[in-house]
Amino acid sequence: MRGWFYILMTALFMSVAMTPGIAESGPPAAPGAIHLPMRLVAESATPAAGGQTTLAIVATPEKGWHGYWKNGGDAGLPTEAHWTLPKGVTAGELRYPVPGRLKIAGLMNYVYERPFTLLADLKVPAGLAKGTPLPVTVKLDYLVCTDTICVPESQTLSTRLTVGEGAVDAATRGEFDRWRAALPKPLGGDGVIETKGKTVRIAVPLPASVAVNQAYFFPDRSGVIDHAAAQGMERKGDRLILAIPAAAVPTPGPVSGVLSIGEGQGLAFAAKPGAIASSGEGAGGDHGFGAVTLAFLGAVLGGLLLNIMPCVFPILSLKALSLARGGGDERHARAEALAYTAGVVLVCVGLGVVLLALRAGGQSAGWAFQLQDPRVIGILLLLVAGIAFNLAGLFELPTPAFAGRSGAMGSFATGALAAFVATPCSGPFMAGALGAALVLPAAAALAVFAGLGIGIALPFIAIGFVPALRRRLPKPGMWMVRLRHILSVPMFLTALALAWILGQEAGVTGMTLGLAAALLASLGFWWTGLRQHGGKGRAGWPAVAALVLAVAIVVTVKPAAAIAKPTADTGFTEAKLDSLRRQNRPVFAYFTADWCLSCKVNEAAAIERASVREAFDRNKVAVLVGDWTDGDPVLGRFIERHNRAGVPLYLYYAPGAKEPQVLPQVLTPSMLEKLGA
Repeated sequence: MRGWFYILMTALFMSVAMTPGIAESGPPAAPGAIHLPMRLVAESATPAAGGQTTLAIVATPEKGWHGYWKNGGDAGLPTEAHWTLPKGVTAGELRYPVPGRLKIAGLMNYVYERPFTLLADLKVPAGLAKGTPLPVTVKLDYLVCTDTICVPESQTLSTRLTVGEGAVDAATRGEFDRWRAALPKPLGGDGVIETKGKTVRIAVPLPASVAVNQAYFFPDRSGVIDHAAAQGMERKGDRLILAIPAAAVPTPGPVSGVLSIGEGQGLAFAAKPGAIASSGEGAGGDHGFGAVTLAFLGAVLGGLLLNIMPCVFPILSLKALSLARGGGDERHARAEALAYTAGVVLVCVGLGVVLLALRAGGQSAGWAFQLQDPRVIGILLLLVAGIAFNLAGLFELPTPAFAGRSGAMGSFATGALAAFVATPCSGPFMAGALGAALVLPAAAALAVFAGLGIGIALPFIAIGFVPALRRRLPKPGMWMVRLRHILSVPMFLTALALAWILGQEAGVTGMTLGLAAALLASLGFWWTGLRQHGGKGRAGWPAVAALVLAVAIVVTVKPAAAIAKPTADTGFTEAKLDSLRRQNRPVFAYFTADWCLSCKVNEAAAIERASVREAFDRNKVAVLVGDWTDGDPVLGRFIERHNRAGVPLYLYYAPGAKEPQVLPQVLTPSMLEKLGA
């Protein structure tokens, strides 16, 4: 049947060649000629028993001719390899480099018009004595074409290997490294494929920071897409979504393939059937309603729990006390509750809008993204310090003291302040909800951010709308002054935490500048307090002048990356690993890539956590990072030796252990904190 198919393909291309308007360019087909000469190369001529070596089939098309990828597209056939091997020796599937595209008479073909190399792994059984000959023969059947004619060809290639030590000479190693670099990199994460009517949509997990140049999807099989149709692309956070006309006779089910992201660069992935929210759907469509609802409820619960954090609780308490002072007027209480809620929700949604815009622009931003700028942290430090000193009774300045004032404008400003100050805090349920928001459609994502604001505002909404709760508030008295002083303590702790964050981002110099600015501002607050107690006019001017100078100081703070300071070289090499192991040091080695979304999630959620860094320092665990973004073949071989086709890969080398512990592909902080203990 295969032979008949070759004949039919030849007839098809001959009919295309006779179609008016098709140029009859290309060399004539000489009988018996080979238009795609190939040669067989072994990476090691002496593979070790129980090991493996890689075989390369190096193909060089004649000018004007082309060979085909494993899915030829609208026309064409893959290369078939029929191996003749010694007993026990096995050859793996052919691995193809990223193909190119060739459109002829409306038919899209996935081809190689330049030299290309197919790779296959040859496994040698254990127990063979050194010097045992290993004759290897492969018969290759394939189709080779020009723009006007196709010819089925066949070649038989042979090489003779000998069981040995598995040595590879430098020149051959360099050739194989170059050939491996042309293979698509395994993405390490599943995509989603959805067919609606005559359109196939494929969502690929790809970090927003990865640059994509003319993305194109090559499916491994036919019956998925219309190969000749244009492919639309949309970036939505950490997903790339392709919209492609479906095949005329679609075959449903999972699909795998290669996403081309640039000249000769591709990512291999699999996609499972599922629902993909359209950009125009407000909540992800009917299929995504449950996920959106769960994310929304998680955000509400996470926001509610933020109220007990030291950065929010004092502000909430002051607003509750303001209602206690204002009496039990129902209309007044509800107006303040609504104004407070409006302030909280507006800031949360506003932060969400900016966050989604940054991610759509290709930046890997997350919740509290504004805290990545040390100048914002410095200004937030001054604000929190001012609130803390106000609560402590150092001064009574109306503007910073609006948190305790009544009225709709005061409540709105207090809500906005509470939401903004809450960003350094993190609580349960927030990570999952906000993580989901980053992959939802924009409207659904903003609903989740609004849910966070509603959660923060819920306690004050309850106080404002439930008279029974307001009646339980104690009567005004001197205890309110003492409580204000007590509430200053968590605000001072929040200021201390912000100073620590500033030190992490801007180093000791940046933290010193921030604390100096806070000290200068506190002197202005103290002077203002003295003038207020003395009944002098324009008492607030010292505080205003001190704040202006303090802000001028913090805006000069630069990230630590811009400050020259010594840093440990954590780049992975096997030499560094061997050196650390000889020192009997525990080593955590992880392998990542910019285009690996699961890698970035693990890094943000576990590896880069402060508690994990502290545990590594305490247990003297050395960290090595292997960056496989560019497909470094040296790292690729190391990864393959640990039975992984790609990243992520996480290894822990305990002191004295012969082999590393391969950690799961989903990490938790507690899992890493135990290493070396």
